[in-house]
Amino acid sequence: MGWLKFRKRNMEEIKPNVDDVLLSAILDKETISCEQALNIPAVAQCVNLISETVSMIPIKLYQEEIIDGKRKMVEIPDDTRCTLLNEDTKDTLDGVQFKKALVRDYLLFGNAYAYINKQRNFVKSLHYVDCKNVTVNQNFDPIFKDYNILVQGQTYKPFEFLKILRSTKDGAFGSGIIQENGELLRVAYTTLKFEQNLVSTGGNKKGFINAKSRLTREAIDALKSAWHNFYSNNEENVIILNDGLTFQEASNTSVEMQLSQSKKSMNDSILDIFGVPKNWDWETFIKTAIMPILVAIECALNRDLLLEKEKKSFFFAFDTKEIIKGDIKTRFEAYKTALDSNLMQIDEVRTLENLEPLGLNFIKLGLQDVLFNPKTKEVYTPNTNQIANIENKFGGEENE
Repeated sequence: MGWLKFRKRNMEEIKPNVDDVLLSAILDKETISCEQALNIPAVAQCVNLISETVSMIPIKLYQEEIIDGKRKMVEIPDDTRCTLLNEDTKDTLDGVQFKKALVRDYLLFGNAYAYINKQRNFVKSLHYVDCKNVTVNQNFDPIFKDYNILVQGQTYKPFEFLKILRSTKDGAFGSGIIQENGELLRVAYTTLKFEQNLVSTGGNKKGFINAKSRLTREAIDALKSAWHNFYSNNEENVIILNDGLTFQEASNTSVEMQLSQSKKSMNDSILDIFGVPKNWDWETFIKTAIMPILVAIECALNRDLLLEKEKKSFFFAFDTKEIIKGDIKTRFEAYKTALDSNLMQIDEVRTLENLEPLGLNFIKLGLQDVLFNPKTKEVYTPNTNQIANIENKFGGEENE
């Protein structure tokens, strides 16, 4: 026992006392925490931008119907589950905060959870659960995989939770940005701390004092005190080195280390990780950063919130039309394209803009003056004031 204590004491004595921030990062292999990662400006910017964008997109429930041999998508407007997802979860978080919290956990940790509070088949409320409070107990069968979810010691079945997992191979554990790119984030955070240290010391370099002869204890203490004052504030302190004392630099300045170039390179790498374009482009941002998350959430909703009998024809989907509402020019250009190609009618556009419909139920067929009524199958030509029915078997015209 004494030998073990002696060895432990010796190991503690030879452990280096490291002051340099960058050297500490190299020697310390601990994983960067979520709080540290969010202190990196690029990470905080990407997480907030993506989560806020997703949180403002409403989720709708649709039913696929086949009418007269044609497939048709019908929105189910009054479903309680949509109200829970978009407005009031019946928990402390509203719909926007609920979706934002899920996306943040999905990006940073790779695991986002919400408890589904059901009464029989009716969903009463949705409760966001911090992934830090969730433990997954998985079986060891690589084929027939199964697991239970534990929250503070209480066991739940997977179907009781909404689960959104990132980069998962088993459907139980996900992998987030912090785990997959820990080294890059740690270097970025360490660079941030190094800059903070430079600012706090006024940009002064660290180094050593070389003495030609042995200094007395009083001289050493006085030199230490002067050196501490010199680095602890930005006042005009002066250190006078007596004859025989010289200063030797032990670190480089931020300019010598090319920190500006390294920071830009790291920021670009972080943007690439999140799918955010370096040269800002809204369309590219939606495709690379937002759409993959929307698809993952939609798949999780269809699996966990739909009944087995509903999965044949019902599905949840984000109404991505809401994304372009902030850009009026892009929005109106999209409407014009939809109207010109007969994908939409005027009243459908007015409804999307929260305007009162005009009661126009016509589709333009061309020449800017021919109107078609899809219900009555009649074509009206204003120039000649004629109405013709396209189902007239005799090929003639019925004039009015």
